[in-house]
Amino acid sequence: MDGLKFVSLFAILFLLFGCAGNSQPAASINTSIKKNTSTGVEPMKDIAILETSKGNIEIELNREKAPATVANFISYVKSGQYDGTVFHRVIPGFMIQGGGFTADGTQKPTNAPIKLESSNGLKNEIGTVAMARTNDPNSATCQFFINVADNTFLNYAPNNPGYAVFGKVTTGIDVMNVIAKSQTGNRGPNSDWPVQDITIKKAYMK
Repeated sequence: MDGLKFVSLFAILFLLFGCAGNSQPAASINTSIKKNTSTGVEPMKDIAILETSKGNIEIELNREKAPATVANFISYVKSGQYDGTVFHRVIPGFMIQGGGFTADGTQKPTNAPIKLESSNGLKNEIGTVAMARTNDPNSATCQFFINVADNTFLNYAPNNPGYAVFGKVTTGIDVMNVIAKSQTGNRGPNSDWPVQDITIKKAYMK
């Protein structure tokens, strides 16, 4: 247990280095509604599908709790940003991270960073999806990670800006766990990179 805690605390230092970019800000996206809310019908859920080389991962996005983060993520999905990227950082018992690099180690250009929404009440629990960032709290762009453990030390607290959770895996937990068990090594300056490429072949909204 002590060894796992050490790995988790050490791994957060790597997690801090998210995508960076200076292109145009993400466009806002309106929520889709099935019917008028006066009928009692709930708004349609925002569901993103990641078709990976290990299987599909379905993510339910929480626009109510993380509106800016969800709009940012959807804009990347719809622009094709994630197509052909890989899970480039995998740490068992911690998280799997992707969305920023192609298999050859090239970092993709990004939109402008977004404001941190970590104080929304959502926790970094198993199966939740959050934004990666640098040590600047308001620096998240395209990279995201999926928690494969309850990473309470990543949650917002008065003296900890934390990491913004914006969704959860609803289908594909088994795929998440397979990826988390991947053998990793170094690729260029990057550590914890899967030896066998784990590709996001396509990302789209359901």
